[in-house]
Amino acid sequence: MTQTEKMLNTPVKKLIITLAIPTVIAMLITNIYNLVDTAFIGTLGTSASGAVGVVFGYMAIIQACGFMFGQGSGILMSRHLGAGELDDARTAAATGIYTSTLIGIILAITTLIFIDPIVTLLGSTPTIAPFAKTYIYYILIAAPAMTASFSLNNLLRFEGRAKLGMIGLLAGSILNIAGDAIFIFGLDMGVAGAGLSTAISQYIGLFILLIPYIRKKTVVGLSPKKISKSLKLYGTIVMTGLPSLIRQGLSSVATIVLNDLSGNYGDAAVSAMSIANRVAFLALAICIGIGQGFQPVSGFSFGAKKYRRLRDAFKFTFVTAECVMFVLLCFITFFAPNLVQLFRDDPEVILIGERALKLLCLSMLLLPGTSVSEMLFQTTGKSSTAAIIALLKNGIIFIPALIILESLRGLAGIQEAQPIAYLLSYIPAYLLLINFLKKLPKEDVEGR
Repeated sequence: MTQTEKMLNTPVKKLIITLAIPTVIAMLITNIYNLVDTAFIGTLGTSASGAVGVVFGYMAIIQACGFMFGQGSGILMSRHLGAGELDDARTAAATGIYTSTLIGIILAITTLIFIDPIVTLLGSTPTIAPFAKTYIYYILIAAPAMTASFSLNNLLRFEGRAKLGMIGLLAGSILNIAGDAIFIFGLDMGVAGAGLSTAISQYIGLFILLIPYIRKKTVVGLSPKKISKSLKLYGTIVMTGLPSLIRQGLSSVATIVLNDLSGNYGDAAVSAMSIANRVAFLALAICIGIGQGFQPVSGFSFGAKKYRRLRDAFKFTFVTAECVMFVLLCFITFFAPNLVQLFRDDPEVILIGERALKLLCLSMLLLPGTSVSEMLFQTTGKSSTAAIIALLKNGIIFIPALIILESLRGLAGIQEAQPIAYLLSYIPAYLLLINFLKKLPKEDVEGR
């Protein structure tokens, strides 16, 4: 059985679980690394811990670019493969990965030139800024590898080879954790050690992700000869991946605004909100991983016009993600103060972080519905609809809510803004989903 036949004929539940397990593991390990990184740096002081939260906003921008080109080209590739258009699939893949790498280089150079104002713009306080500047320098060195890695992982995933993508991210994260221990503590390099560890592990992870292509274990290759000269294809890749850019990019902007407003209440507030969001995102990451197991199935099924298979895949993913999220949120809510304390044993940080984390858990049960719906729209050519959901969830509602509630309720308002944004964005997402499912054909197209 060829890879395309496998993606179109394997029972939906079995296929999604098979694809979701590696993506969940990859998401989990990546986010555990982020939490371990936070915990390691937290031992260096509250300001150093806050610096990680500040630079995390910039790293989200890098990830956003990698995801945009990776998901944009990956979705197009999966549709072409489902439709039997192999040459077009190869062109989409090559164009996406090389453009993504170039964007990483441009980001690194531009940020290095304007590093001081950018660190301030990211939300650094005067005491956090020196640590943030040191940390971000190494992130800039790793930027091209980061954008390329995120794109390659998406391309492997959308081809149905999630295990290969997982191995690259897994190796990079494990190396990063080991490097943190060596450089931060063994060599006493502090924040610089955390940054250096990230840079080294990103390039090693990128090489590992390239191995399947070097060994020709994939359906599509990455030949530079396949890079498209058509501006239309670049536009299609960008538009298809735009919801990912909006989702990640607005999250970064929101993190910057959050850090800036939290800074009015001291370094403890910046550190606490950063920790609460990272712990909460760990639960969300697992559900996103389940959704990412659905995405290639959706792309292949839509390209092959197997609409009944597409509906079955969506329903199974939606229910599974909701059940998993419920269990995770119950655990996090019960152990909220203990989880915050793991990363910063400071009474003020624990007090602020505990309330923020519990409020997030109350609202996040709705997130699998909005996230999986957004993935469905993105993989079926409804990028504008997916973009609307991403805008509502991560920017149009959250950022104004953050500013307004902070002015009315101070730090309490900052803690409440994200949960309110999650709740308010669910309603339009649900209505858009119902409308889409009504219009989606109920029967497959014959001959596919």
